[in-house]
Amino acid sequence: MNEPLRFEPELDFGAQSGDGIERAGFRLQRFEVFNWGTFHQRVWRMEPGGDSVLLTGDIGSGKSTLVDALTTLLVPAQKVSYNKAAGAEARERTLRTYVLGHYKSERGDTGMAARAVPLRDQNSYSVLLGVFHNEGYDQTVTLAQVFWLKDPRGQPERFYVVADSALGINEHFAGFGADIGQLKKRLRALPGVTLFDSFPPYGAEFRRRFGIATEQAMDLFHQTVSMKSVGNLTDFVREHMLEAFPVEARIDALIAHFDDLHRAHQAVLKAKAQIERLQPLVADCDRHAELVRETDHLRGCREALRPWFAQLKGELLERRLVLWHAELERLANRLERLREQQKQQRRQRDELTRAMYDNGGHRVGAIKAEMAQLEAQRQEKAERARQYGEVAIALGVTGAADVDVFDANRRAIETGQAASLAARDDGSNRLTEAGVTLRELRLLHGDITGELDSLRQRRSNIPRQMLALRDTLCAALGLAPDALPFIGELVQVRQEEQEWEGAAERLLHNFALSLLVPEAHYADVATWVDATHLGARLVYYRVRQNVQAEPRNLHPRSLAHKLQVRDDSPFYAWLEAELARRFDYACCDSMEQFRREKLAVTRNGQIKAGGERHEKDDRNALGDRSRYVLGWSNAAKIAALAKQERDLAARVQAIASQISALKSDVADHDKVFKLWQQLAFYTNFAELDWQPLTGAIDRLQRELDDLAASSDVLRTLQAQFDALGIALQESDDVLHQTTRAHASQEEKLRTTQQQRAECAIPSTPRRKKRAPSTSPRWLPCRATST
Repeated sequence: MNEPLRFEPELDFGAQSGDGIERAGFRLQRFEVFNWGTFHQRVWRMEPGGDSVLLTGDIGSGKSTLVDALTTLLVPAQKVSYNKAAGAEARERTLRTYVLGHYKSERGDTGMAARAVPLRDQNSYSVLLGVFHNEGYDQTVTLAQVFWLKDPRGQPERFYVVADSALGINEHFAGFGADIGQLKKRLRALPGVTLFDSFPPYGAEFRRRFGIATEQAMDLFHQTVSMKSVGNLTDFVREHMLEAFPVEARIDALIAHFDDLHRAHQAVLKAKAQIERLQPLVADCDRHAELVRETDHLRGCREALRPWFAQLKGELLERRLVLWHAELERLANRLERLREQQKQQRRQRDELTRAMYDNGGHRVGAIKAEMAQLEAQRQEKAERARQYGEVAIALGVTGAADVDVFDANRRAIETGQAASLAARDDGSNRLTEAGVTLRELRLLHGDITGELDSLRQRRSNIPRQMLALRDTLCAALGLAPDALPFIGELVQVRQEEQEWEGAAERLLHNFALSLLVPEAHYADVATWVDATHLGARLVYYRVRQNVQAEPRNLHPRSLAHKLQVRDDSPFYAWLEAELARRFDYACCDSMEQFRREKLAVTRNGQIKAGGERHEKDDRNALGDRSRYVLGWSNAAKIAALAKQERDLAARVQAIASQISALKSDVADHDKVFKLWQQLAFYTNFAELDWQPLTGAIDRLQRELDDLAASSDVLRTLQAQFDALGIALQESDDVLHQTTRAHASQEEKLRTTQQQRAECAIPSTPRRKKRAPSTSPRWLPCRATST
């Protein structure tokens, strides 16, 4: 190192006031450096004491080093230009050279390039510290930065310190060992000390304490602290001391303000025009209000008619009630007379019954009772026989004419039930099978219909399930479907090679259903596919940019020659190379040639690969265009699917008709089974044999006729009894009719009384003149017919 530098504290440019110097604001009291540049191994201290100082010394004595240290303490690293005060070129010194203490360059014996020689290694650390004091407020602020090396070949690490008290390197930044973390822990424990890991919060913190409003002041400090000359004072002041005036923002604000005024003026003009146009509407509104008032007046007049009509109706109902009361009284008197007459007729009947009993009538009564009992039994058995006959006719067997036929029918029940049950079960099985077939055909028909609808909306032959999967992928990534084409959308069989179309479709089917993914979208597509459950099989190829395929010598009859790639596709080169590499199959017209080739395919779709493996997949017809996926025209596929749709529709209709017939057959067999069950309900022929009861009734009738012929008195009494029975029946009928009329008259009277109550007819006669009352005299009455 050269001769040490000197500073002269006597030089001061502050203003004199009285007997002393006024030193307003924060001034540098003490500045310390440790291991900074050539200031090595101990703390170097400069104490201006708040005064202005002049640094002097020989070249290389360290003036610029101290200036750079002070600049590093106050200015962001990206703005610092080291050794600028000495007029050095850019990048001559760096923060790394200062921390390691580079002081010379030397060249080795081998004659290699010069190498900088440092005073320190990567195990040392450096400290810059400045103490600032404000005498007016008696405040002290310490700023410090600590540097160390993590990577011997990298830039130094650092942290920043702001303290509200005076700190010193020897007292507070030494004796912590080799761990910088211990130094940080010690400093954080001190009162009023704040540590920062980056310059922006550190710079904001000390500018806040110093009262520096903007960063521009620090930029001015950086420009002046090491300034050697000023070429143009005006440019220097404009660039470093004045803030930029936002001219464009002010112009935009003026334009926006003018636009607001213009829109406000247009709004006023529009409002005036609207008011002028609304004047006729205001007049119409006034006319409408007048009509509404007139309508309300007329409606009030109409409503006033209701009480008046209620009064008239009440008077009419009052007169009707008088008539209904008279009619009800007349019917009550007639009922009383008819009941008395009926009592007399019943007494006469009882007397005639006793007289007939005294003259042999007890036997007649017994015979009649027995005949009535037998007649009831006969009718019951006859009804059962009739029901049995209907069931037997429905089953095609003979009715129960005698016990032998009945027993034969009983023996046939079990066989008939078993046969009908078997037929019903067989029909049910066939119905179930037909239903399953119909459901499968309808599902297939729905798939074909959906595929047709999809095909008619596009030109591609790719199945709609694969297109839906691509649409989901593109929607998730925000891409257009054209950005990720299927190979089948870009490749087709040449028109002159249509005889090989079926074999090409079979060989390229899976390859044609693969997606092409450009390099720009590859990462997003791979991530989405990996994170998503697709529910289907997806193959995609990563197509790199500017990848040149090696030229290949194709077979003269190669299948690749028969394929055409869309020439406007950005994947044209990749597809041509891939088709040549994967599908260089010889198209063989004969089996002799097929056996000779290593890779070969026939028109019938037999494939030979590797010279050993042969494959022919005839699960689907070779010419089934509904499965084709190549090409950019789908007219042929639409036609094939349309024919399949029509055929399936006809099959569905036939199966539906068959199901309808099977349902009818099952219902018929079930009906026959239930008829056999009904026939089995009759277990005894005696329940159906009603003919013997008819003979017994005839014998009793003859006996009754004989008794009546043998006694004239009994015959006379019987005639009187029969006549009295007729008269009693007539009296019952008249009494019933009169009772109904009496009940109807009571209902009319109640209805009329209710209507009168609704009309609120007063009990006193209506006066011609009456004082006004707060309550209405008549209540509204429902419009009912009188």
